[in-house]
Amino acid sequence: MMRSGIDCYMSQGTAEALSLSGHRLHIIKAHHQFQIGDWTIMPFETIHDAVEPLGFLMTDGKVKLLFAIDTEYISHRFSGLTHILIGVNYSMEIVKSRLKSGELNSGLWRRIIKSHMSLETLLDFLRANDLGQVRKIYLLHLSDSNSDAKLFKLKVQEVTGKEVIV
Repeated sequence: MMRSGIDCYMSQGTAEALSLSGHRLHIIKAHHQFQIGDWTIMPFETIHDAVEPLGFLMTDGKVKLLFAIDTEYISHRFSGLTHILIGVNYSMEIVKSRLKSGELNSGLWRRIIKSHMSLETLLDFLRANDLGQVRKIYLLHLSDSNSDAKLFKLKVQEVTGKEVIV
């Protein structure tokens, strides 16, 4: 992307893990706000099996968007969100069933539950946050074999009363 003239924003750890450098590379840090055009962006730590992963809280003054993917959980609380784009990779019930049947090996099971968000964790996160202004919730990065898109959408709608897009 950088060779194509696109500026890329990432943590130092991610840049080092990818061996990236150059004038299109912009190093960002958790809790250090920066601007891209009309958008103010606040990165925050996420929990994943990568080097220095980040999620983002972004606003242009009208929209306040949360973007987080590939994280076990989010320890921060947010208010005034209008849109949530969040990775919800699996259901604990589904992975336990697949582990018990032998369809899922224990090594992959451990990686999944320590680096991706479950439906159950997402529901707890949504209950703990102010969703009063949320217009839409986008569920991202569902596992092909460890999730159920219809069930996830239904559960999130039941808990939030918001429009949910998978």
